[in-house]
Amino acid sequence: MVVEDEALVARDLVSMVKSLDYEVTDLIQNGEAVIQSVENNPPDLAIMDIVLKGRVDGIEAAAILWEKYSIPVVYLTSFADDLTFQRAKLTEPFGYLIKPYEERELELTIEIALYKARMQRLLKEREHWLSTILKGIDDGIIVSNEKGQITFINPSAQKITGWKEMEAIEQPVDKVIDLGKQIDFQNSLALPDRQETSLKTKTGQEIPVELTIAPLPEPRGHWNGQVIVFRDISVRRQAEQELLESWAKLQRALKGTIEAISIMIEMRDPYTAGHQRRVAQLAEAMATRLNLPVIKIEGIKFAAQIHDIGKLYVPAEILSKPTKLSELEYAIIKTHPQAGYEILKNIEFPWPIADIVLQHHERLDGSGYPAGLKDGEILPEARILSVADVVEAMSSHRPYRPSFGIDKALEEVSLNSGILYDSQAVFACQQLFLEKAFSFD
Repeated sequence: MVVEDEALVARDLVSMVKSLDYEVTDLIQNGEAVIQSVENNPPDLAIMDIVLKGRVDGIEAAAILWEKYSIPVVYLTSFADDLTFQRAKLTEPFGYLIKPYEERELELTIEIALYKARMQRLLKEREHWLSTILKGIDDGIIVSNEKGQITFINPSAQKITGWKEMEAIEQPVDKVIDLGKQIDFQNSLALPDRQETSLKTKTGQEIPVELTIAPLPEPRGHWNGQVIVFRDISVRRQAEQELLESWAKLQRALKGTIEAISIMIEMRDPYTAGHQRRVAQLAEAMATRLNLPVIKIEGIKFAAQIHDIGKLYVPAEILSKPTKLSELEYAIIKTHPQAGYEILKNIEFPWPIADIVLQHHERLDGSGYPAGLKDGEILPEARILSVADVVEAMSSHRPYRPSFGIDKALEEVSLNSGILYDSQAVFACQQLFLEKAFSFD
């Protein structure tokens, strides 16, 4: 489109434009006709004289073309006062042509203007695309400038903070994202790892959030703002709390079940009543002394509380026999680890309870039972349990013999440390008794 009120100049300009293989959609002589022409046949570029006859000059027409229709404008001018130039600058023209001009000058001005317009349209499209994405995601996003003032806040951030967009824009970021004194936004340009903290909303409500901060760098290496991404984790916190409570209930139920099983076993073998409980106490103390993780200590304790569950398959008269057992009776007794394993193997404990119970009579040199496992084949938990089991059994009364006493029991495991019994487990056990840090109830 060419907008020029001098007929001769307009004719020459149209001729030049056509010679450059561009189509001229319309030739207009006044600003009033520009809008109607654009509505009927919108051009890619308007070449417009700044000074036009009529009520609407070139500057007003150019402003309408760009703001309403996104049509770039190149101004034509031969002279103009400072005020006119200042007005022209406000419309952000895509080029100037000073009369008179050469064809090559016109060609370059048109090419630059069209390229600049394409880039601006692409930039606007990308800004719109990015804005749509930022407004659509669940995370709260706030962008601040180098002064710490908010320049962008997405709907999720508005919902979390309670601040509307018009209220939040240009506000200090730490006023809208009120974290108390937990994070200093001015001195914390970056916080790449998600940090859990507490945010106070506009209404004063405290909510848990997960937050990251990233600087907005500029080409020269300085920063010109921040991007703050955060999310409300109230639902997650509640779910975590409910999960912890459920786990605690499960733990209590499991503990009660194991204690019930332990009591049931001891009711069939009254002469060893309390054996499993005392073994569990010692095994737990040993595991703690060895600095094992809490989860492993819990597993050892639970396994120890039911390590003789397989004795449910052993006849009661053998368990309570007051005299020495025959070889056959002893062979039956030795089946209890395997029987215990069969009872427990299909129960989904959070620990290898069935295997610990199966191996608690194995010995490092392979002389144990039921599988004759050696050193590296025996679970660490079973090694601890076997030492605790031997020490408690030897130091307690049995129907067929009196108690050997704790000193004799410790001597037994000490003499066979590294041979039958795990040396670390033996050392932990010895230290507990030497330091008087443990005693059987």
